[in-house]
Amino acid sequence: MLFQKGNLLIRELEWKDKYLLSKWLSDPEILQYYEGRDNPFDVKKVEQKFFEAEADATRCIIEFDEGPIGYVQFYEVDEDERQTYGYSDSIETLYGMDQFIGESAYWNKGVGTQIVRAMVAYLIQEKGADRIVMDPQTWNERAIRCYEKCGFEKVKLLPKNELHEGEYRDCWLIEHISKAVVDV
Repeated sequence: MLFQKGNLLIRELEWKDKYLLSKWLSDPEILQYYEGRDNPFDVKKVEQKFFEAEADATRCIIEFDEGPIGYVQFYEVDEDERQTYGYSDSIETLYGMDQFIGESAYWNKGVGTQIVRAMVAYLIQEKGADRIVMDPQTWNERAIRCYEKCGFEKVKLLPKNELHEGEYRDCWLIEHISKAVVDV
C-alpha cells in the first residue's frame, strides 16, 4: 500500500491486476477518455505495457470503499518532457501523473477529485514535488474541471500533442505548484 486516506486506498500494481486493467482498457466508455476506442487492451497487451515496459513510473491501483475502481501512475518528469513543457531550465522537483477511473459508476460523484487531491498531497509531502504537471486533451472538459478544483492551472496549449483515435489532439499543460514554491 502506498497510502490510504479515508475510503480511498492507493496501492502499487500487482500481477493479478492485469485482468482489471484489461477489463477497463477494453471498455469503449473508458477508452473514449484513456488510450482511445481504437486501442483496446487484451491481457497480453496489458502485460507488455504495464509490466514488461521499462518502469519509469510508479503504477498503482486505486481502491475506493475496499474495491478496485481505477489506475494512477506518477513519475519524475524526464529531460525530454521538461523541454517539451518549457521547464528545461528549472531545478525544481517536477512530477507528472496520469489516472483514470475504470468503473464508470464512480464518475461524477467527486471520487476523481478525492483521488487527485490525495495524489497531489502524497507527491508533495512524500516525494518532495515542487510542481506536478498533467496534459489532458483540451476536449476533456470534465477532467479539466476536476483538476482545476484540485488547484491545477492551465499553463500552455500543446498543439497536436497526443495521438487519440487516429488523430493528434491538442492538450493543455496544467500544473499544480506546491505551497513551498509559492511561498519562496
